[in-house]
Amino acid sequence: MKLKMYFSNEQDKHKAGIGLRGLIRRAVLATLAYEDFTYDSEVSVTFTDNEGIRELNREHREKDRATDVLSFPMYDMKNGDMPEEGYPCELGDIVLSLERAEEQAEEFGHSFKREVAFLTVHSTLHLLGYDHELSDEDDADMRRRQKDVMEILKISRD
Repeated sequence: MKLKMYFSNEQDKHKAGIGLRGLIRRAVLATLAYEDFTYDSEVSVTFTDNEGIRELNREHREKDRATDVLSFPMYDMKNGDMPEEGYPCELGDIVLSLERAEEQAEEFGHSFKREVAFLTVHSTLHLLGYDHELSDEDDADMRRRQKDVMEILKISRD
């Protein structure tokens, strides 16, 4: 399985260099491997700040507040919508507020690196069709998957 990633930086509050991009790539790959997703894939990642993600959250989810990450899947995989065999799967877009990730890392008492990896795993699961907002059972399932992938990544809570 090959993974092609596209990065866009629309914020200036946090460095979005090669180390951060490599971490995100590792988190996406670990999630896809955990889910036995074998398609060659493409994922777009946009770095933004709280105001940028607030605008998108308001526009796409009708929630007028900043959030940490938004996911825009290209397929509805849970309902059988899958990419055509033999072509790269454009999984979709991840929009990550680095500003909010930094705030949450401090709030939860762990590293920025851990928070970004966790949000990437969370968002990648959304791209694959998981949705924790549907039911308590779906929430528990997604939490278990996130925990498992974070353990695979071996990124500590510090």
